[in-house]
Amino acid sequence: MALSLDDIRTLFEQHGDLAYSGEPVTQLEHALQSAALAESDGASDELVAAAFLHDLGHLLNLHGATPTERGIDDLHQYFALPFLRPILPAAVLEPIRLHVDAKRCLCAIDETYFGRLSSDSVRSLELQGGIFSKQDADTFLSKPYAEDALRVRRWDDLAKEANRATPDIDHYLRVVGRVMEKQAST
Repeated sequence: MALSLDDIRTLFEQHGDLAYSGEPVTQLEHALQSAALAESDGASDELVAAAFLHDLGHLLNLHGATPTERGIDDLHQYFALPFLRPILPAAVLEPIRLHVDAKRCLCAIDETYFGRLSSDSVRSLELQGGIFSKQDADTFLSKPYAEDALRVRRWDDLAKEANRATPDIDHYLRVVGRVMEKQAST
């Protein structure tokens, strides 16, 4: 079953006020901030949509606030894909799918990255398989959309600021809608 724009809106309306894993923002605020950071960096509509939707799996596979404190990896990076695959291109789906592995890669290739992770990101990193080896990082970086996933990951890390002003959900649903229309016409 594919999600519609209305379905995505409803998910955020029903569950967007959940705390974002021990951070000072809600799931909706995190999504809006991620997308706003992507947009301010001049990202394509596809990448802005990926930044906005990258954690939608948390809203589809509810485990409450901060599941990592209970030792749960909800595999959110995969959970939304079957619902989005019929309506969105790989340029959106792959950065979503790869954004967790992007964190694992960044820890391996950027010596300062791990030290900037929030406590919840450190907990989730262990649940998600830990820091990549050099070989795993090289393999990851050779994948299509790996660079886009790294960008989504960096926006994700910065999208945890209480009371940050962003465009509203309608703005980003219009972006997703444009990408959906483009995909439908191909």
